[in-house]
Amino acid sequence: MPFLLTVQQGEAARTLLRYVASLPLPGPDAQLLAVVVAIRAARGGVGNVTGADLSALRLGDPRQAVDALRALGWQMEDAIFDGAPTAPPVRVTVPDLGRETDHPLPFGKLVRSRVSGWTTRVLTAKPVKRLPPAARLASLFTAAHSTSKLLGQIPPHLPEACRAALPDLLHKGFLAELSADQCRLDVQVRHLSGMRLPTDEERTAARPKSRSGGVPAMTPGFQFDAEAWMQWKNAATPALRRHVETVESCALCALPPERVAGAFMLPSRPQFFSKETKAAYGQWKDAHPNRGPLAARFTVAFRAEHGHGPSFRQLCAGLDWGQRRPVLGFVVQRLLATQWLTSTGTVPWTLRPGQTAQEQGITLPKARNPRAAGPAPAR
Repeated sequence: MPFLLTVQQGEAARTLLRYVASLPLPGPDAQLLAVVVAIRAARGGVGNVTGADLSALRLGDPRQAVDALRALGWQMEDAIFDGAPTAPPVRVTVPDLGRETDHPLPFGKLVRSRVSGWTTRVLTAKPVKRLPPAARLASLFTAAHSTSKLLGQIPPHLPEACRAALPDLLHKGFLAELSADQCRLDVQVRHLSGMRLPTDEERTAARPKSRSGGVPAMTPGFQFDAEAWMQWKNAATPALRRHVETVESCALCALPPERVAGAFMLPSRPQFFSKETKAAYGQWKDAHPNRGPLAARFTVAFRAEHGHGPSFRQLCAGLDWGQRRPVLGFVVQRLLATQWLTSTGTVPWTLRPGQTAQEQGITLPKARNPRAAGPAPAR
């Protein structure tokens, strides 16, 4: 199924959830209702909610949830409890969302509408629609913070009741994998992810323009020459040329020719990492104990879609490892050194599962696993 949210709309969905998580509400019933009310009232502070909407949320104590929102100054009449299909909508006012400055949810009309529709689709997804409010609220957080490669980061502001309900999402098939701080969406709900990669059109629109109006080269100091690039490919081995042309023709990456040419033609430079970078890595790795298996699985999923391995940058972006570039470079070097990943020398876009990952059963299709071994932590 196509993705429901664009890149910008996905960020809006995460903004909505951060806002609700910051509210002093007593539990998941009130928080789940707050998500629905807030997105309805995001533009101007006033929205309509029906009694049928409230009934569809299947809250443990609807009146207590409504009273909790009223305690914040949110205004709604008792008619909200009339769940008859013919009952008219109830006007709900949220003072915070009516501010002209410092607005918590600065959404346009289209963004508001799309995020509202996404919220409904997540809450009614087959694996979660019959789960308790805490689990359904958790499904919103995990979907919003998951990439198009199904990998997700458990956000630090996830309410504790939702954190306790994450195993329910795993058991029902909304999540395929779950660890302390990361998860993986099941493929059947991939279209609900809020952190997908941009489309070709979005990537082109976001690409900076040079003064002459053209797209600048993505490799500093490299002057692209189409004829020289063709000569380089003609001199390459058949296997290398096939790999180059796979990257060039990848519709998902949609890389400019000068980017591909620069990556292959320029000689690799030795990397030196400062003490600060290594110290930052030490702190980062403690918060990412499953980085090795996740990285290896990502390369398998990436190659299945693209036909080639990810670049260092694509790997780190896909796993949402938001660190400075030197730190991310050191992360990948350590994954290579500990054999969770391997690559073909310095050839770009060749990352794939290494020996340690293969011993854990993480392999490319048709790849052989020479022997089985026990778990090996990423170092």
